[in-house]
Amino acid sequence: MAAWTLDAVSRRRLLATGAGLGTAFALVPALADALSPASNAAGRARPLVIGHRGCSALRPEHTLASYAKAIEQGADFVEPDLVATKDGVLVARHENDIAETTNVADHPEFAGRRTTKVVDGQTITGWFTEDFTLAELKTLRAVERLGAKRPESNGYSGQFQLLTLEEIADFVAAESAARGRTIGLIPELKHSTYFKGIGLELEPRFLDRVAASHYLQTAPVIVQSFEVCNLKWLRPRISAYARMQLLQLTVPLDMRPADVAAQGGTLTYNQMHTPAGLAEMKSYADWVSPVLQGIIPFGTASGGPGPLRAPTSLVRDAHAAGLLVSCWTFRPENVFLPSDLQDKGDDYARNDKACIELMRRFIALGIDSFFTDDPALGRIAVDGMAG
Repeated sequence: MAAWTLDAVSRRRLLATGAGLGTAFALVPALADALSPASNAAGRARPLVIGHRGCSALRPEHTLASYAKAIEQGADFVEPDLVATKDGVLVARHENDIAETTNVADHPEFAGRRTTKVVDGQTITGWFTEDFTLAELKTLRAVERLGAKRPESNGYSGQFQLLTLEEIADFVAAESAARGRTIGLIPELKHSTYFKGIGLELEPRFLDRVAASHYLQTAPVIVQSFEVCNLKWLRPRISAYARMQLLQLTVPLDMRPADVAAQGGTLTYNQMHTPAGLAEMKSYADWVSPVLQGIIPFGTASGGPGPLRAPTSLVRDAHAAGLLVSCWTFRPENVFLPSDLQDKGDDYARNDKACIELMRRFIALGIDSFFTDDPALGRIAVDGMAG
């Protein structure tokens, strides 16, 4: 049975998280606690549960259905990945290539838009958000990326439209008001260097939307990226927003972030994981978030199945540098679990008990948040632990 490892994931996706809203933290003190570096000490708040693209195990990712399900399950944050349209609107898609996550291939009027591009050094053939206006994208519907491998989610394919950042912020604000608890947003800026190169810079557009949204200005927001320069650019520009933080996404590989590579730099993610690299990261970011194997390695170098191995020192080293620590992504299917936690089911059979056990092993190491495709399992893992 195959195990999910770094080598089994394409590099493209690795590169390619009071009563009024103005006092929203008062609704759920745990959010305020967990967003403070002091939470790293003994007695810290329990880790935040982040709905990865919403509840993407049960609903097509980045849809209102996915976000609604994640919030219903108790997610502390929901994640919109952001890319740009031809007319400069930020929309939620995991990649700018929408071939796998929409029904665009079923629209003959867009057949001529299929093309091949180089994004962050990877050659990709598909349909790209930057070649569509928002109005055109609104004629499409989201579909489950894994198809029949996630049957419940696949049953909702074709039902929901693509969303803008404004629509997501308004929806989360409404859910927060209705449920009486703060729900944070953790947007990821996707392919920033690529979009800058085609005249569609993401960062200024993101700040414009923040300035137009009361919820984005006042609720907890953590901006994440696999790149470095965009987070450094944002650092001084978000100072007016007390509840906005920055998160550096990483992978434990000798691979350079896309912006570093584009500029001819030599910095790798592995170098960023050293004590010196983490100290430098603290100068512009509040969080570091490696893939799971950056904290507890599992799987083999060839991408085959493998058991959990000894934890790395990354959590301890990051906390010593003053960084909060997240990680991505817990998924309930066997194929994404270490071989020693898999059961005898098919690769894509759900193994909820093992997924919860895996989460708890990471929680025991002191992580401050984690991404999961199924926030209900994350809530069980967190709420069922003492302390």
